[in-house]
Amino acid sequence: MTADNAAAAATTGAHVVVRQLEQWGVTHVFGLCGHTNIALLDALGHSDIEFVVFRHEQTAAHAADGYARATGKPGVVVVHVGPGMMNAVTGAATAALDSVPLVVISGDVPSYYRGRHPHQEVNLHADADQTGIYKPFVKRAWDVARVEDLPRFLERAWWTASSGRPGATLLNVPMDMFSRELPIEAASRSVLPGSTSVPSVDEATLDQVVDLLASAQRPLVYVGGGARDPEARDALLRIAEHLDLPIVHSLMAKGLISDDHPLLLGMPGFWGLEFTNTYARNADVVLALATRFAETDASSWDPAYTWQFPPTKLVQVDLDPAEIGRNYPVEVGVVADVGQTLSAIERRLRERDVAPVDRPELRDQIDRTRSALWAETADRGAAEDFPLKPERILRDLREAMPADTVLVTDVGWNKNGVAQRYPMRDVGRFITPGGASTMGFGPAAALGVQLAWPDRPVVALVGDGGMSAQLAALPTAAERDLPVIFVVMNNAAHGTIADLQASSYGASYGCEFVDADGRPATPDFAALGRACGLDGYQIGEVGELASALKAALAARRPAVIDVPMVNDPVPTPGHWNINDIYRGRFD
Repeated sequence: MTADNAAAAATTGAHVVVRQLEQWGVTHVFGLCGHTNIALLDALGHSDIEFVVFRHEQTAAHAADGYARATGKPGVVVVHVGPGMMNAVTGAATAALDSVPLVVISGDVPSYYRGRHPHQEVNLHADADQTGIYKPFVKRAWDVARVEDLPRFLERAWWTASSGRPGATLLNVPMDMFSRELPIEAASRSVLPGSTSVPSVDEATLDQVVDLLASAQRPLVYVGGGARDPEARDALLRIAEHLDLPIVHSLMAKGLISDDHPLLLGMPGFWGLEFTNTYARNADVVLALATRFAETDASSWDPAYTWQFPPTKLVQVDLDPAEIGRNYPVEVGVVADVGQTLSAIERRLRERDVAPVDRPELRDQIDRTRSALWAETADRGAAEDFPLKPERILRDLREAMPADTVLVTDVGWNKNGVAQRYPMRDVGRFITPGGASTMGFGPAAALGVQLAWPDRPVVALVGDGGMSAQLAALPTAAERDLPVIFVVMNNAAHGTIADLQASSYGASYGCEFVDADGRPATPDFAALGRACGLDGYQIGEVGELASALKAALAARRPAVIDVPMVNDPVPTPGHWNINDIYRGRFD
């Protein structure tokens, strides 16, 4: 090789990283600059990958999370050493706990200064071990010690994030590794596997599952967010309709099945209807699909409220073997891909010519119960009170927005109330922080969702607490001209917790936003939006919300709609053990 050819073949670790990301089809990288990662940003600037710059790393991580939930591909976050990567912890953990693929690339101090406490090194008790901050929740963390390992570690981080049960990974890169020389060919040496397989259900186990479902008198399907694949959903519906299997969904699976489906009972647990919890508690067979049996969906695992295993027989299907039997004993545990398992069940039903089942009384009960819920919600949604009742906000939102709108929510009424009382069609999408229940997720994640789906209406339905936690989302929305509609349900409080404290202790302290005289105090979020370059709508009377929503939708510009709301609690027919703890009961 001539000297000129050798020079052409030589490049840096940063350029090799960018070349790999390009080969994998990455189009957007999210993050924030710092002196440890600007070599990587410079390489991105000479590529076709768009770097989406944010003003806070948590915002960037949530946006990458939203992008990953929309596309199904890993979100990529680039952060700086020390405070930068620590700011991203909450966003990365939120993705990890919801099984969302996320790759965090963190710059670090120069490799040859480790342990000398250089600028911004995370040290004190463990020198230069910032990867340890992420280890409790990431699937794996890699620390690059040689530039030659950088492409291989990046391939492992990408592959691990998206394979099996998806999750977050961390690639920690001392800043000198981005600038050290590396042949450009290194970008092609660590290639992703060309094809993969996932565990599948064996034939004997398949027969057990079919026998249990076909012979059950009070069967139930409990579907979680891990079953969101459209083919899996379609197979589930065909099985359920053939055997007349009623369906409940976890919080994360809201919208997976249209709320008007005649077999859908809604959510179980703390926010589940009394009928739903009673049916679940008395089911004889439950087929659980890709769900963790989270505490709120299981009424704190108290058998008096939602689930009783035994005598109910549990068939649990999950790709992660650690979830099988974690919270309840199983009759049949299936470590397999949910979609493949449902296809196999459907096939075996045909092969065995299992007769269809008809449960008209059950369908009638479901219809009457759900109809009563929607009627009650509609009555409250028709209220002319101002500030608005939360049900009125949901009603106006549903009537003004197209059916395929993506609702990205935060925590509080905008999450729990929507999951319980917002009838969604399966052409829409509900995206919410489940495992971590992170306040501030909604405004930031909506940006990533809109980048992924530029032609779909995206609404960030958030409380004033959540919007305040992520005001950094607003300037980015304006700069990128992302037509997210930020609907702020503004009750001048961390409303859900204020309600909880008031119901448990008789008063609310430390949960409401008040001025020096004790009067409610809240920002003018519409004005904040306008200051950042968005359209802003301040709702001053009942009829203005619907008009503002329609105007914002027609304009296709980023907009903030500030909606004064009364602090009504979300109805909680189920049980949550924290209420017992407040009362001094610790069973």
